[in-house]
Amino acid sequence: MTKPLYLKALPVAVMVAVGAFQIAHAAETASATKPAAKSKPTVAEAERFLNETEAKMEKLNLDGGRAQWVAQNFITEDTEALATYFGEKQLSLAGDAALAARRYNGLKLKDDYARKLKFLQLTLMLPDAKEREAYAAKQAGLNAAYGKGKYCPPGGECMPLGELEKVLATSRDPAKLKEIWTGWHAQSPAYKQMYVDYVALSNKGAREMGFADTGALWRSQYDMPPEAFAAEMERIWQQVKPLYDSLHTYTRYKLRAAYGPDVVPATGPIPAHLFGNMWSQSWENIYPLLKPAANAGNYDLTKVLEERKTDAKQMTQYAEKFYTSLGMRKLPETFWERSLLTKPRDREVVCHASAWTLDGKEDVRIKMCIRPTDEEFKVIHHELGHIYYDLAYNKQPFLFQGGANDGFHEAIGDTVALSITPDYLKKIGLMDQNQQAGDDVSELMQRALAKVAFLPFAYMVDKWRWDVYAGKVQPADYDKTWWQLREQYMGMSRPGPITANGFDAGAKYHVAADVPYARYFLAHMLQFQFHRALCKEAGYTGPLHRCSIYGNEKAGAKFQKMLEMGASKPWPEALKAISGEDRIDGQALVDYFAPLKTWLDEQNRQLAAADKK
Repeated sequence: MTKPLYLKALPVAVMVAVGAFQIAHAAETASATKPAAKSKPTVAEAERFLNETEAKMEKLNLDGGRAQWVAQNFITEDTEALATYFGEKQLSLAGDAALAARRYNGLKLKDDYARKLKFLQLTLMLPDAKEREAYAAKQAGLNAAYGKGKYCPPGGECMPLGELEKVLATSRDPAKLKEIWTGWHAQSPAYKQMYVDYVALSNKGAREMGFADTGALWRSQYDMPPEAFAAEMERIWQQVKPLYDSLHTYTRYKLRAAYGPDVVPATGPIPAHLFGNMWSQSWENIYPLLKPAANAGNYDLTKVLEERKTDAKQMTQYAEKFYTSLGMRKLPETFWERSLLTKPRDREVVCHASAWTLDGKEDVRIKMCIRPTDEEFKVIHHELGHIYYDLAYNKQPFLFQGGANDGFHEAIGDTVALSITPDYLKKIGLMDQNQQAGDDVSELMQRALAKVAFLPFAYMVDKWRWDVYAGKVQPADYDKTWWQLREQYMGMSRPGPITANGFDAGAKYHVAADVPYARYFLAHMLQFQFHRALCKEAGYTGPLHRCSIYGNEKAGAKFQKMLEMGASKPWPEALKAISGEDRIDGQALVDYFAPLKTWLDEQNRQLAAADKK
């Protein structure tokens, strides 16, 4: 199963560029956002324009959000058409506001107004109505095509992605794994041309707003120049790469022992279908092949949840209780009434887990097909992190109702999930006091298969897209470049030859749906910085990986203070508010996994020596 990742939209001005999962309108008409006169702009006029535009955005956000909610929960031609309609409105009206905002560039505004003016211009604009309509239609079409994708094996029943993921998670037959992997990746070429056309339209809209391309627009969201952000990503990756390399080397030895040298080579990239996940981004499902021989423990949270017949609502209530134990509020009653927590039997839905705020106030929801598993226990803690962030900053002005940067939004729930320790599970009654989950190395191994294994994938997805948007990679070379990057950063190869007109990148939801992915890489760094800071606030002095802040209201108060800032300040200020640091530091992650790194290096040394005998 893929690690479900958050689809929450950025501040309204950026929504168009990232896929507009929740629609908000910049204004009701072009005339509502454009100044009536061409006289020299004034500060008072700029403030009035920003106040009026923001008010219209807030007022019109609800209808568009509802249309998107329905489109993902009832996949039909009609709901796709509704999503297309609101997407076109979004593009048109946000673009009008962005163009109008240019008039006030150069004025000396108060910090809040200057930040809002910048946000309004972090969007794309297509002046031609037919192009706006085409862009919105392709956006909705790509979402729908991905959601309806199925692999139909010869002589068998067609299988949606969720069923295919189960096979990858549980089977140890390399031929079956390859069939399932190839079957899913054969679906995306059907919408490759739609994606190619979408990229062209997106780039045109970004250039209208003065950006080199859509990738440059995305990188401009981080309170630094685009090239500086790209350099920061590489700097952070180099901090954590040695840890990934150690894990990859150890995994090769174990996969080679399980599948034999004909399947897993002694050197070079490893075939991507062997990692228990459709995109090889999470290796948790192959833990049984990798777990340390001794002191691994026999505790199985999935088994406990299944034996207790824990339903989707109870899973969500466990997560809610964690946040309330930190002194945070209970979820609104409407959350329970309006969320989708289980997969309906009567219709197609996009099951990919996501968190939604429809009105910027109390109407918060989860859309997730929850199953009683260890992984989804963590996922629901993660998703509620988005919800509690939404609720914390809902008193901010509308344009500041978002994460300090998009990585922050992903990091909140993952920070909480780092506190899902044996001690926490015992406190909430899901582990007996005399049970042992395993030694430190076993616990860290399981977590590394989710966190460390994910890092190069999270980095390379947008490296690929930045080059696609920049025109450095043409459609004919999509797969060639995709697999060059996967080999370079992940040490993996395609299970079979590259196919003509292939679109393997599009077999990942976030590519088909045009959701920027750098946020997830940043989140995996930030969560460990947050965790380290909150554990320190709680007075914890032991090994970082054993710390749980469950029940500590002092740590919760510090957390809440940062959450309430939303996007009102540059992200380094928000980071400093919780950690005392103003730069993302991969060392926190390295320190967390230090005992595992030591163990992996010793195991790799021994295994290498044994191979030479």
